[in-house]
Amino acid sequence: MALRYFAVLTLVIALATTSKRAVADPDILSDFIVPPNNTKVDGTFFTYTKFRGLFDEVPETFKVTKAALTEFPALNGQSVSYAVLQFPANGVNPPHTHPRSAELLFLVAGSLDVGFVDTKNVLYSQKLQVGDIFVFPKGLVHYQYNSQPNMLAIAVSAFGSANAGTVSVPLSVFATEIDDEILAKSFKTDVDTIEKIKAGLAPHK
Repeated sequence: MALRYFAVLTLVIALATTSKRAVADPDILSDFIVPPNNTKVDGTFFTYTKFRGLFDEVPETFKVTKAALTEFPALNGQSVSYAVLQFPANGVNPPHTHPRSAELLFLVAGSLDVGFVDTKNVLYSQKLQVGDIFVFPKGLVHYQYNSQPNMLAIAVSAFGSANAGTVSVPLSVFATEIDDEILAKSFKTDVDTIEKIKAGLAPHK
């Protein structure tokens, strides 16, 4: 009997460990990873310059500029990435999730109303001032909003993954091919309302 319980416990631990490793960035067996088409590796390979001039202009709408795996190949295997978030007056980063990493946000200008919702549907919100840091736990729905009518807000976010991923709640629900009737029933409304929401999210031509 004891042997059977030990075997079950061993299996549970193994599955938990495997699951944790599956969602994290993989460990690498070298100092860094060089893309196959890269023939020269020097300091330039490890330098990201796309943030230069980023603050010269104020964006008209919310803008995110990433330094992640796609933009900065040197991050492959390093389990880190950055993003600069720029919020014009009344700018909002709509509810979204990062499936592969927590987000550590550092506010460097202005103020932000932020929050996340846990798996018990409890909202944790805060109004941040310059110098504040706020953590959004991995995989949870969260948002950021600049409620100031005449002030720009800027934040820098760090991620524990080179490819944290972003899933927009409005777009994943209303800008995909989920049937309008299913959405109407799910949100306890009518199809006309769903169609109006979808039209509002459609790209402007």
